[in-house]
Amino acid sequence: VGATIIGVRTPQLRTYAKKLAEHPQLSAFLRYLPHQYFEENQLHAFIISLDKNFHHCIQAASLFLPYIDNWATCDQFSPSIFTSHRRELLSYIKKWLQSQHPYTVRFALGMLRQHFLDKDFQLEYPQLVTHIKSKEYYVKMMIAWYFATALAKQYPAILPFFTQPHLDTWTHNKALQKANESACISIAQKTYLRSLKIKAS
Repeated sequence: VGATIIGVRTPQLRTYAKKLAEHPQLSAFLRYLPHQYFEENQLHAFIISLDKNFHHCIQAASLFLPYIDNWATCDQFSPSIFTSHRRELLSYIKKWLQSQHPYTVRFALGMLRQHFLDKDFQLEYPQLVTHIKSKEYYVKMMIAWYFATALAKQYPAILPFFTQPHLDTWTHNKALQKANESACISIAQKTYLRSLKIKAS
C-alpha cells in the first residue's frame, strides 16, 4: 500500500483541487481511471466536490465511485451541491445502496447520514439501511455510524430499531458503542442504551 502513497497532506490536496478545477484538461484527468496513487483519488474526490452543477456532479460521482478503494477517500468525498438538491440525490442514494461495491455502499450511507437525519428525515431511510446485508467491515462500520448519529438526532424514532433489534449483533453493539461516545445523547439515554447491548452467543 505504501508504494501507492506519495505523502501529500490533505489540506494541500484541497488547495490544489481548487486550482485544478479550472484547468482546461480537467475532464481528461477525471476520465483517467483507475488512478495509481491515493493522492490522485483524493484530488478526484475533492474536485468533484467543488462542482456547482448538480447533474454534472452526480454523473462524475457515479463514474468515480466504483474506483474508490479506501475509507478515507470515501468519507472525505462530499459534494457541496448535494445540500441544495436532496430530493434529486435520494434516488441516487437508493441506487448506490444496492451496489456490490463496498465503498459505493459506504458512500451512500454517508450521504444518507449527512443529508437525511434532520428536517428531511423519514422513517423509511433507516429501514433502507437495515436491508443492507454485508460482511464488509467498512460497510458495517458505516451502518453503525449511521445509527449512532440517528440516535443522536432522531432518538424516539430510532430507538425501536434497538429495542427490537434490526441489525446483526456486531453492528447493533457497535452502533450503541458509538452512540455512547456521542456528546449529543443524554446520560440517561446512554444508560438505557447500554442495557440494550446484545451478548454474543
